[in-house]
Amino acid sequence: MKNLLILFISALIFSCSEKYQDTVNVAGDYQIIPKPEYLKAANGRFLLAPDTKIISDSVLLGEAAYLKESIENSSGRKIQIGSTEAKRNVIILEVDSKIEHKEGYQLSVTNKRVLISASTNQGVFYGIQSLLQLLPIDDKSDTIPTKDVTIPAVQIEDQPRYGYRGMHLDVGRHFFGVEYVKKYLDLIAMHKMNTFHWHLTEDQGWRIEIKKYPKLTEIGAYRKGTAIGLAGSRNAPYTYDTIPYGGFYTQEQIKEVIAYAAERHITVIPEIELPGHSLAALAAYPELGNGTGPYEVAKRWGIFTQIYAPSEETFQFLEDVLTEVMALFPSKYIHIGGDEVIKKEWEESAYAQSLIKKEGLKDEHELQSYFVQRIEKFLNANGRDMIGWDEILEGGLAPNATVMSWRGVEGGIAAAQQHHHVIMTPGTHCYFDYYQEAEENRIEEPITGSKRHTTVEKVYSYEPTPSELSQEEGSYILGVQGNVWTEYMPTWEQVEYKVLPRMTALSEVGWSSPENKNWDDFRWRLQQMAKRYDTFGYNYAKYVIDDK
Repeated sequence: MKNLLILFISALIFSCSEKYQDTVNVAGDYQIIPKPEYLKAANGRFLLAPDTKIISDSVLLGEAAYLKESIENSSGRKIQIGSTEAKRNVIILEVDSKIEHKEGYQLSVTNKRVLISASTNQGVFYGIQSLLQLLPIDDKSDTIPTKDVTIPAVQIEDQPRYGYRGMHLDVGRHFFGVEYVKKYLDLIAMHKMNTFHWHLTEDQGWRIEIKKYPKLTEIGAYRKGTAIGLAGSRNAPYTYDTIPYGGFYTQEQIKEVIAYAAERHITVIPEIELPGHSLAALAAYPELGNGTGPYEVAKRWGIFTQIYAPSEETFQFLEDVLTEVMALFPSKYIHIGGDEVIKKEWEESAYAQSLIKKEGLKDEHELQSYFVQRIEKFLNANGRDMIGWDEILEGGLAPNATVMSWRGVEGGIAAAQQHHHVIMTPGTHCYFDYYQEAEENRIEEPITGSKRHTTVEKVYSYEPTPSELSQEEGSYILGVQGNVWTEYMPTWEQVEYKVLPRMTALSEVGWSSPENKNWDDFRWRLQQMAKRYDTFGYNYAKYVIDDK
């Protein structure tokens, strides 16, 4: 009797899959973001049936587990990981060394099976992301599913344009716990981005546990209050609440985040700010300053004159901190900030002036270059490379530094012309703390510290490789990154609102070739992506999608 039941179910499943073999699919079935390099639609659909199994090479078991969980979460259907050699009703993940690009993949769907091939685990993972976007929306149910879940037949061959596709998050101004950082990583993964730039130290808070210097988190992680509203302008003097604010990540939590990111093939790059944006550290260890204390963890936003002294004690402190950071983060790059350094204290410091004279430096700009180059030598000696904001160009660029160009594109052009690697993240197109629309078109957006705005269309229009560069110089442009500064984002819901849908537009900038991009086509596909935002409970600026 049991065998007869099994045969009946198998025959029923075979019959169901066959009924979709001639289904005519439409363009709306293939709304993938970022847009694949090559996509050929076909007739037929693959049915997710009760006995559908995921079959993978042994090195891809992690990706198989991720796919299983993702399908179950998005469709409500249970699916198994199997070892059967069945030829139909299976989703196959395989390594194919013939696929040259390490992040490239091929995805083939017929009514009989799904096949994702790549030369690396990372490539397979990106194939999975495309497959998940082919699943129908709104079929998830808390009850027993009754509606067929099918995937349209297709042949996709795809690879990214740039090797660096990143998102930044400032947790110094406002702190977000591990559960929110993981949600951010899920968004990064969904968009086929591969880098998370974690801005961990600021004037307003030090957010990473350093065991050798416990006061960094005992004192530096907490401020006594926070500026209220749009404070600090000519017509709005600073006012503060008196609510203590802070938080930090333990080293165990850092490891947890890095492991979660690694499962999603995301590199986590830590940023430890120096020599400016260091007030929280100076509040904990005032001896590292230029004798202008007492210091206090900043309660307001903006730039501060208090910076590290260029002393041997400071360099020893920073090397100790970075040693612990490198032990936690396996990333090739360590970001050291280097931006917005007001040099007034060095101009007035007898020690700093004597060091300028001793080292034969011209001025305080070259002193900053000296400071940064010492840190770079230490990182290089430990097998790491340094990234800094484009101010590190001033006074002479460190020999092996990678530049993150944020004050427009000029810094990126200058660095590439000097044959230094560059990550493009200009405020004009890649700062997601700006308003999403011009004031006359804005609907109930949370306040931000700048009157500037960056629309989804403007983000989408960005070309990361400047036309001023030769072909050789253009090869130094590693990629693109979106930045999220959180002065005016006290809640995670506001972070999501600011990021989405601009992050989605940027993902296509980093992945798709220029000739494969089209604003009207993207805007159409974005409507479908918005439904996925809704399905997964993301908060986003609906009006910038709905009104288009």
